[in-house]
Amino acid sequence: MRALQLQEWKSEPVLTEVPVPVPGPGEVLVQVGAAGACHSDLHLMHEFEPGTLPWNPPFTLGHENAGWVHTLGEGVSGLEVGQAVAVVGAWGCGTCAHCLAGLETYCERPDLAPVAGGGGGLGMDGGMADHLLVPAARHLVPLPDGLEVVDAAPLTDAALTPYHAVRRSLGKLGPGTTAVAIGVGGLGHLGVQVLKAVTATRVIAVDARESARAHAAALGADLVLEPGPGTAERIREATGGRGADVVLDFVGSDETLATAAAAMRQLGDLTIVGIAGGTLPVSFFGLPYEASVQTTYWGNRSELVEVLDLAARGLLHAATTIYPLEDAVAAYDDLAHGRVTGRAVIVPNDTFTR
Repeated sequence: MRALQLQEWKSEPVLTEVPVPVPGPGEVLVQVGAAGACHSDLHLMHEFEPGTLPWNPPFTLGHENAGWVHTLGEGVSGLEVGQAVAVVGAWGCGTCAHCLAGLETYCERPDLAPVAGGGGGLGMDGGMADHLLVPAARHLVPLPDGLEVVDAAPLTDAALTPYHAVRRSLGKLGPGTTAVAIGVGGLGHLGVQVLKAVTATRVIAVDARESARAHAAALGADLVLEPGPGTAERIREATGGRGADVVLDFVGSDETLATAAAAMRQLGDLTIVGIAGGTLPVSFFGLPYEASVQTTYWGNRSELVEVLDLAARGLLHAATTIYPLEDAVAAYDDLAHGRVTGRAVIVPNDTFTR
């Protein structure tokens, strides 16, 4: 079968031929219908060195996946061949306290996981191939009626990640509050939708691109702003001088983190979602009193079930640019140079004829 593989660090991926996996006991082979191309894959390709992560190439890219159950390994129940499913991306050990609570992104026994701190497309073979081997049935979520695999695939990260970030701050997002989304591209445009779908907060979107600001406004953002020296002050003016109750930074650069800190309200939350590598100095007088700063990583299976439900009901939708598998390398080039609207999604040739 075809597979887009990262064969070594600091290199471009290569479309190659590999054997079709055969599922063992407890495993499931999925026929891939769609796989999202994530900006974090560009970091994997161009910035990581040997030893940075507990795993190394070669592996097939693609950690945002959906498709159809193709073959069930021995002992697998609760799934049917041909059933449409989304793939939970983080694969933990399944036995530590966090995994038993459904928090496999924060597995505490990575030495017992299929791959330490990763999953399909992150150390193990992912979904940019004709088939994907999933190590356990619990990593699959049946799609609700009305949701197609090509629409579901990018939601498994691009919607799940902001959904998890929003959920942890729900108590601060009631009527009369304000949330700021910095960066409204692949993840951020879904972050705006999540905020509008599950909270009563007012949403301010910040992005350097006029097209992204217009998209955020069309998705329901109450105010859109261009980043610059006066952005934090404009947010404070829009909130009666108080600042934002929650800031979601989908970029994570020095500049965006500085804006986020300056725009926060006392007792507010700043969640760093983007991995641009910025830093935020923290000192007693450097942040509003009792402000919380945290990072998050992805989301869990139960949250993905909720995300897919929202999507099936028309409350979430990823803007996508579709590429056939043979053009996956070009998709990453377009992503790297800002030519992708929303999320790039890679599909095998037969996806739309199934």
